[in-house]
Amino acid sequence: MMDYNKIIGKTVSNIKPSGIRKYFDIAETLDNVISLGVGEPDFYTPWPIRRAAIVALERGKTFYTANSGLIKLRTAISEYTKKHTGVEYDPGKEIIVTVGGSEAIDLTIRTIIEPGDEVIIIEPSFVCYKPIVELTGGVPVIIETKEEDNFKLKPEQLKDKISDKTKLLVLPFPNNPTGGIMTKEDLEPIAEILRDTDIIVLTDEIYSELTYGREHFSIVSLEGMKERTIYVNGFSKAFAMTGWRLGYMCGPAPIIKQAVKIHQFGIMSSPTVSQYAAIEALTNCDNDVKMMVAEYDTRRRFLVDAFNKIGLSCFMPEGAFYVFPCIKSTGLTSDEFCEKLLYSKRVAVVPGTAFGDCGEGYIRVSYAYSQKHLKEAIGKIKEFVEELKAERNK
Repeated sequence: MMDYNKIIGKTVSNIKPSGIRKYFDIAETLDNVISLGVGEPDFYTPWPIRRAAIVALERGKTFYTANSGLIKLRTAISEYTKKHTGVEYDPGKEIIVTVGGSEAIDLTIRTIIEPGDEVIIIEPSFVCYKPIVELTGGVPVIIETKEEDNFKLKPEQLKDKISDKTKLLVLPFPNNPTGGIMTKEDLEPIAEILRDTDIIVLTDEIYSELTYGREHFSIVSLEGMKERTIYVNGFSKAFAMTGWRLGYMCGPAPIIKQAVKIHQFGIMSSPTVSQYAAIEALTNCDNDVKMMVAEYDTRRRFLVDAFNKIGLSCFMPEGAFYVFPCIKSTGLTSDEFCEKLLYSKRVAVVPGTAFGDCGEGYIRVSYAYSQKHLKEAIGKIKEFVEELKAERNK
């Protein structure tokens, strides 16, 4: 008999699976579950984007592209990024088209981090940063953001965590799961701390188009930051293109040159038809994005108001498409709340602890669902909370 415990690498064995998936695995065994957990737009990919893909297929555009992606797409990315950040990237040397924003994150970390290097990670945040750092032999150094600070990174927190081993800072704003953002005024003191160091910033801006009441601001726009920043973005969220698996990373040519090698050996090139579709997305679909953002804004306001009325205090998110209500008043842990809600009311949400230990006492609820879907779910959550109160008052 093979002893696979001796065969499988200890590093990967010791990594915990995504905390997001646990409740969806349970939900698959139950009937009539309403899910508010997946970070996936409920909109169809806009028709012009789908049409561009169909035309590419009809014309036989199904061969490998250059490793870094179609030069026409990289040029469109350069123009789009300049329009939104004021920073221009060389399409030939400073951009890689990746398989989703996730690959861009992986490429950045694997290109820069060696065993023992420290990576500062802001939490709560998306689930992939810490495991990827651990897979490279790097050391995650966690900064916990707080609701009373609107889930922003404070400069004094960053100063306290920087050491002579710090190699990379991950900035995940607009934030998944909190919906927190960082303004220009928030980012300037962060940039001031970093300018005198050799620390690289990985700015994950996959939700940059999904902001409410103000335009997103990128740290790469600040003086002296382009040379020390890897800018990661993609098409999944803003353009409702999750299944197309396409993202991109922009950064200093010496770093991009090395990242291309990892991309060559691991991926070869990103999906060709998706690249042709993405050109259309960047050049002609701003109005489609604005329409989706307006709908998300309506849902956002509804959910925040509903949770506050239920008695679960809820931070008003300024970006992405999640709310992060506090459930501490129920007396349950995040995991207990999610499990009991799923079994008793058939509503699936994600425990805050899936995004870091400081997420305890919170749940993540996605509003990338129809208003009808959200209203039905929030009614069941209200019933659940009221039943918990009645049980405690017996």
